[in-house]
Formats: sequence, C-alpha cells, structure tokens
Amino acid sequence: MNQHLKQTFIGLLLGGAAVLGTAPSLTAQSQQEDPALKIYRASATKVNDLVHTKLDVRFDYAKRYLYGKAWITLKPHFYNTDSLVLDAKGMDIKEVAVVKGGKNVPLKYSYTDELQLHIGLDKTYRPSESYIIYISYTAKPNELKAQGSAAISDAKGLYFINPDGKEPNKPTQIWTQGETESSSAWFPTIDKTNQKCTQELSMTVEKKYVTLSNGKLVSQKSNADGTRTDTWKMDLPHSPYLFMMAIGDYAVVKDSWRGKEVNYYLERPYEKYAKAIFGNTPEMMTFYSRILGYDYPWVKYSQVTARDYVSGAMENTTATLHGEFLQKTDRELLDNNNYNECVIAHELFHHWFGDLATSESWSNLTVNESFADYSEYLWLEYKYGKDAADEHSYEALMSYLSMVQYSGDKDLVRFHYQSREDMFDQITYQKGGRILHMLRNAIGDSAFFKSLNVYLKNNAFKSTEAHQLRLAFEEVTGRDMNWFFNQWYFGKGFPELDISYKYNDAAGKVTVILQQIQKDPKVWQLPMAIDIYSGGKKERHQVTMNNRVDSFTFAYTARPDLVNVDADKVILSKKDDHRDFSTYAYQYAHAPQYMDRRIAIEAAAEAHTKNPEALKLLQQALSDKYHGLRVLAASSLNMKNAGVQSATIAQLTTMSKQDPNALARAAALKQLGELKNAQYSPLFESATKDKSYGVQAAGLEALAELDPEKAYTIARQLQTDARGKLVSAISSVFARKGNPEDISFVASKFDEISGQDKLNAAFDYLGFLAKINNTEAIKHGVDQIKAMTAHFNNSQVNTYISNWLQEISTAKNREATATTGAQREALQQQADIMKKASGEIRATIKD
Repeated sequence: MNQHLKQTFIGLLLGGAAVLGTAPSLTAQSQQEDPALKIYRASATKVNDLVHTKLDVRFDYAKRYLYGKAWITLKPHFYNTDSLVLDAKGMDIKEVAVVKGGKNVPLKYSYTDELQLHIGLDKTYRPSESYIIYISYTAKPNELKAQGSAAISDAKGLYFINPDGKEPNKPTQIWTQGETESSSAWFPTIDKTNQKCTQELSMTVEKKYVTLSNGKLVSQKSNADGTRTDTWKMDLPHSPYLFMMAIGDYAVVKDSWRGKEVNYYLERPYEKYAKAIFGNTPEMMTFYSRILGYDYPWVKYSQVTARDYVSGAMENTTATLHGEFLQKTDRELLDNNNYNECVIAHELFHHWFGDLATSESWSNLTVNESFADYSEYLWLEYKYGKDAADEHSYEALMSYLSMVQYSGDKDLVRFHYQSREDMFDQITYQKGGRILHMLRNAIGDSAFFKSLNVYLKNNAFKSTEAHQLRLAFEEVTGRDMNWFFNQWYFGKGFPELDISYKYNDAAGKVTVILQQIQKDPKVWQLPMAIDIYSGGKKERHQVTMNNRVDSFTFAYTARPDLVNVDADKVILSKKDDHRDFSTYAYQYAHAPQYMDRRIAIEAAAEAHTKNPEALKLLQQALSDKYHGLRVLAASSLNMKNAGVQSATIAQLTTMSKQDPNALARAAALKQLGELKNAQYSPLFESATKDKSYGVQAAGLEALAELDPEKAYTIARQLQTDARGKLVSAISSVFARKGNPEDISFVASKFDEISGQDKLNAAFDYLGFLAKINNTEAIKHGVDQIKAMTAHFNNSQVNTYISNWLQEISTAKNREATATTGAQREALQQQADIMKKASGEIRATIKD
C-alpha cells in the first residue's frame, strides 16, 4: 500500500511524493498506561488453512448491498479439528453448509457478534482431508461500523461510489479495499496475512460497466435481464487482503510485458493520457525482474483508478488500485516530479514483496512496505539517475524525522501496538526504506540483490518475517547480521553524531573525532566511508564506529581540502559537522553525491549575504546538473540583498525562460517576483503562456504584485483550463479582486475533485476564504470543507482544519474591530461561521 497524501500536519507536510503519517501518538506516560501496548501482537494461529475461495456476487446499488455466495475450500493446518472460525463483518448470513457429493448439507453456526462466524463441522477432519463450506450471505458495508487510520481512512471493505448517479461530475463505481482486514466485510474468509489461497470470482454487473479482479478474465456471459457475469480466476495463491474488485465505466488501454497482459483502467477523459501516466510499467517490470533475479510471477498486471479512494494505492495481486490523483494530463505531469511513477513503482514492487512473499503479521509489515518504499529509490536511480533517487530519499528521511519530533519513535518490527493500523507510518515506510539503503551500502550491490533473490525464492507464496530476511542475507554474505537487525529492525531511534577534526601538519595527520550524542544510551555500530581529498586526489577509508566516542587518524602529505565523513551519505542520523565554509565550497565542486551538493548549498544559503564565497557557490548551483538542486539554490537566495540581486538576477532571468525543467523555471520566476520590479512584467506575462501549470502560476502570482488588473484579466482567461498550482494562483488573484462573479470558480473547482486531491485543494480554499468578504460564499465554502472532513474522518486532518478555521475566525474578528457599520457586521458574521465550523469539526475528533 502506498500512503501518499499531502503531509501538512506534521513537520514537513509535503505534497508530492510524501505520505500522511499517523496522528500524533499518545504521550509517553499515557503509552505506558495503555493496556493495549502491553499485548503481544502474535501472528495469527492457524487452525484451518484456506485452499481455494470461489465467490459469486451481485450488487444492489440502491441499498449499497452485495449479495454473495461463497464456496470456501479448507483443510486443518496440523491438528485435527471439528470446527471453523471465519471472519465475516456485518453480514446477514442466509445459509451455511458443507458440500458433500455436490449437495449442501446444513451446518450449525453462531454469529452473535457479527464479526466472526463460528461453524461446527459435520465431523472431525484430519490435515490430509479438505472440505468445502458453502455460505449464502448479504454484505452491508455502509452499515458496518469500522474505523480506519491515517494511512487507510476507512475500513468498510466494499465501496459504492455515486451509486444513484446523483452526484454531478462523478462516475458510478464499485471498488474494494482489503488491507488491513477488511476483505471480510465483503466475503467470509480467514482474514489474516498468513493465509493464502487460489481464487475464482464471478461478478454480475450491468453490461455498460467494465470489471476487474485478480488473475485472468476467463469468461463473460450475457444474462437475459440485461446484465453480464464476468468470471476472473487466480491460479496462484495469495492472501485474502489482496482480493479485489473494481467496477465502472472505464476505458481500458492495453499494453503487454513478455506476452502477459498489462492494462490501464482510467476514466474516459484520461484515456489519451494513459501511456503518459502508466507507460513505463513494462520497463519497470523488466527492471525489477532483472535486479531481483526473479521474473514478475503473476499472470497479468492491471492498474485501475478509483474515486474517493481511502488510501494512496493498493497492491491487490495482479490488479493495483490507485486513487484518482494518479489521473493527470500531460501538462500536469510536467509539474509532477516523478511522483506518479514512484506510486506506480511502489505498488508494482509489492508484487514481489508483499504479494509473493507476504508479511506473516502486521508486526512484520516492514517486509512488505519498507521494500516497496525503497523500490521508489531503485526505480528513480535506474531511470532518472542517482541525484533524483537521493533527493527522494532525503525527502523520505525528513518525513520520518519530522514524525519522530511530533510523535516519538518506535521499533521497525513492532510486537506491541494499539491498533494494527498504527503500523502504517513513516517508520515502516520511510525509515524502513532508508534502513534497506544502509544495508545495501554495508554489504554491496551484488550481495544485496542476491540476498533479495534468495529471500524471494525461499519464501515464495508463503508468509514471512524479518528474521527470514536476515537469514537470507546471512546465507549470501556468510556474515552474522544480528548486529544490523537488532539495532535497526528490533530497536528504535537513530544516532546523532558530533563530528570534529584535529589537524597536525607537522606530523601530516588528521584525526576525525566522532561522538554519538543522542540522549538514548544505546551505542550504534556504524560502518561508513571517510573520503580524504588532498592534492587533487581522493582516498577512501572504510571505518566502523563501535563506541560512544571514536577517533580515526589518517596521514596526508598535503593538508586536506576536505574530509568527507559518511562519504556515501547513507547513515540514517543527525549530524553536527564542525568545519570551515571553505570545505563546503570544495565539497560542492568535487564530492559526487546529491547530498554532498545539497549540504554545501544549505551551508551557503546561511552565509551568502555576508560571505562572497557562499554567494559564488549558490551562483554555481543555479546551473547544477540536477534540477532539484537548481530549485534549492534559487529558493535559497535572499533577493532583498542588493549584492545577491546583482550577482544572480541575470542567471535567474535566463533560468526562468530556458531551464528545461518546469519546477526550476517556476522557482526562478518566484524569486524574480520577490523584487516587485515592473521591468519583469513582460517576463511574468509571458510565463502565463507556459505549458506547465506551475510556471503559469508563478508568473501570474508575480504579475499580480505589479499589475493586479492585468493579472486579473489573464486569470479570467486561464480559468477554463486550470489545474494544479494554477487553480491556487487564480483563486488568489480572484480573492484580491473580490468580484462575486469569480467566487464560483473556486467553489466549483473544489467540487470537481475528490480523494487526496481534495485534501490538497482544501488548504488553498481556506486561504481563499480567509481573504474574501462575502458571507454567502464563506458559508458555502465552509460547508464544503466540513463535508470533506466528514468524508476523510481523520483526526489529524480534522484537527488541522479546525485550527485553521479558528485562526481565520480570529483574523476576521480583528478586521471587524477595525471597521464600522454593515461591513463590521458582515465580518463578525463570517467570523462566527468559521468559529462554529471549527467547533463542529473539533467535536468529531477522536482521542
């Protein structure tokens, strides 16, 4: 599963390729008192094993019901048994029977809690005997009381989207979401990750709809009542949480990989963009198959988008489901910075790590999600270069560190937690991915990928845990890896390093002093490279820090220009590196890694208004080979400083016009806009004609500061084809103008989108509402925001929105006190609307 959401709530609050982390944890004291945290979360005990699941389902759109028939083949796991317990959430159970000689023999059962179906079998079965249970049932997902998490915002299992067709601009769809244990809300099963079975699913739908499920479409039968029954068959075993259905009026764009079907299901307006969105999928399949030494194992691979999806994306076996945010035009993709591809890569990699070899318990979720997170790095490194991958890794690290600041840290493998949903956090994902990167660096690429191959071959179609991963690495490397797994997998935290240097020119030696200064008494074992740059040459030294304080001494003939600690920039840590700025200048010019250059740029950003050498470094960075560092350099410039202006203005102007990357052009325009200099008005106006929405937005926002009327005229022209950042820019211009005729643009744009994009747009909408003085528009907008929070039903989202509404209310009251008459009354009324909405949203927040 991919958690991607706008992360404006904790620390970084990234858009793009970030994740919405879990809500802030309880305080340390309340955690200690919480009885749930004292429960050992063991793997589910296996009394019976699933062998095969056959389902026949049809749908009642008006009632939001699924009418199902299930034939479940099982056998005792090891011990003889005369009973069976199936997970079946919120269903009406019509019939339970054992199939004998083709006939249904009724069985006794109890279903008192409407969560589990307890069945008495017709006899005691031995492990060598299989049996088939038949169940007729009705699933009622909308009547099920199920709580999701920050990563998976709902747990109904089965979702009817616009089933009555009453919502304009929204298609009618049905889709499912099984993770964590919600498949049992639409079919009876043993809803545990350590169960696996084959599958056959027949769906009866209206003929106008397309269906998708796991495996191959083996038959389509037209029925007399105008419906059609599609049957999908999965011949390889997989876990129940990976079962899926999707039904809707989709366009299906066909592709292939080594003779296997690769299909893309999108809403019809996006059909022409399918290859732009998904087109690298076959290349990803080839790349991952090659590096893992294990070909994509499944019969086909399809990807489908879904409205109002409750998470980022889900790796259902052979049929990944994505939130609608993935549907973008070619123009939108210019500003996407490979975000879509990271999501696509993440879910595809799960088909090895998660679907083929599956975490045996939620405690061991890392063997699924940490690998999928790291797959994003691997794809970016292969396709777009190491700089792109390292930037992505840096953002992931910042996301994790930010979460720790607000919520505290936890073990990567966690046997104690409040809810299994808590496992879907930046520790499992981002920290886990960075840990895998360290492991790769520690043992080398060849051993790393060979170990993954051994792990997959040993655990294919099985459930697995972190210890089995360790054993695979030990088998390949011949090394004991407990030291690594104990500190990174079965422990929490990270080292904080203080780095200092002592030079002895007379002796020709430099001593690097490393101190671990984290408050935790734990001492980390840290293998790393230290590069010594001296006399135009680089000499690498491999060292391992084993103590709280370690020192390493190296000889030199000429005083080093740079001593580069953790030269590969892989150690998950915080560092305080005590050295002169001259070493950063040298580092930018000579050290090869993205992080080497980034760290140097950040050092220059702090000093560039006073240090000519730092300013020169930023000038160089404006032409860096990687666009992300060009963006960072441009964004770091203090354009209020006359010296900075004169040194960089020509470069920024050229960059704004000619940089091949849209993000870099937009960053340059934003900085030039800070000057509020009328001579750049033609440049800004020209930018509003750029193909990139982000560049258009930057140009429009800069022009609005110089010529509001011209910006308003252009905004009116651009509103017919506005997406992404351009919507926010137009909304800002409209808010400044205050024309009531324009308010409908912002409201209608907000109505047009759903899912995670709606959450992103809510931030812009609130900013717009804060600026306008129109009571009816504010009331309507606040109602829209409230409806969104009710849909997300996420404590973290609702807390943030509630706080922001309260701040806007306070600001409106301040405005009111500064005026009189009808205007004062209107502003006070608007403030009251905001305050009331803030309280109503806050009342929905769960502790």
